[in-house]
Amino acid sequence: MKYYYELTKSGLVFGNLITVIAGFLLGARVLRGADGLLVVNVWLLLSVVVGIALVMASGCVFNNYIDRDIDMKMDRTKHRALIKGAVSGRSAFIFACALGLIGFLMLLLCTNIFATLAALTGFIFYVFAYSLWGKRRTVYGTFIGAIAGATPPVVGYAAASGRIDVAALILFVIMVVWQMPHFFAIAIRRHDDYAAAKIPVMPVQYGIRRTKFSMLIYIIEFVLAVTLLYVFGYTGVTYLVVALVLGVAWLLLSLRGFWISDGAASQRWAKRMFFLSLAVMVVLFATIAIAAVV
Repeated sequence: MKYYYELTKSGLVFGNLITVIAGFLLGARVLRGADGLLVVNVWLLLSVVVGIALVMASGCVFNNYIDRDIDMKMDRTKHRALIKGAVSGRSAFIFACALGLIGFLMLLLCTNIFATLAALTGFIFYVFAYSLWGKRRTVYGTFIGAIAGATPPVVGYAAASGRIDVAALILFVIMVVWQMPHFFAIAIRRHDDYAAAKIPVMPVQYGIRRTKFSMLIYIIEFVLAVTLLYVFGYTGVTYLVVALVLGVAWLLLSLRGFWISDGAASQRWAKRMFFLSLAVMVVLFATIAIAAVV
């Protein structure tokens, strides 16, 4: 069971669940209105959390199954269960199908069509558009993957509110522009791995300096995007202050990267960017969740 659990990339799944919960609570707040008593449907919340977790886990297992040939070429992935033979390809494929079937059925039967369609969109982009095609063939594969990764908060929001509206689109945009510098930081840290596997990520195709510039642009877009929840009246001043402090801190660290030219130093900087991006995401969505409740 240990190896099957590893195939689900549990860290990625659990990390995304905070965005699902925040999206759900924001959706519940919008449904009730700013002055209404927030009543959380615990069964609905559990259903969407478990359902989308199973769908995401399914996508991750499919990703492991699809990437077997390139995973064996990369130091950070060559010890995965499918590469070591701890789990067979056939077993992994069946496991992925079972997880996806249960997850989608739970979302469809226990939430609503909007949440289910949002989850399906993310699944299709991750498994087919990204894993099967974009990751191997185009430098824009990162953006395709970001579209998939931006759907979890939308699923949570749609499950609670029963609709896809401006707030859902803002959550989607925030997640897209957050993921790009986050994944670029990983690509810089693992530059040699990606080059060995011939994966056309931006640092490999266009160099680290151009990647740093792209990261800066996306972080500026992130700072602008996070203000939209306040501008459209979905959150209050406390959220705005927290979001801007997080965005500015990330922006300043991004700017610092242009004064670093050494390859090893750039990788250390990218590591700091990676961990700061995780902190930004966790604190931002925790603030959205708290603001929705309070």
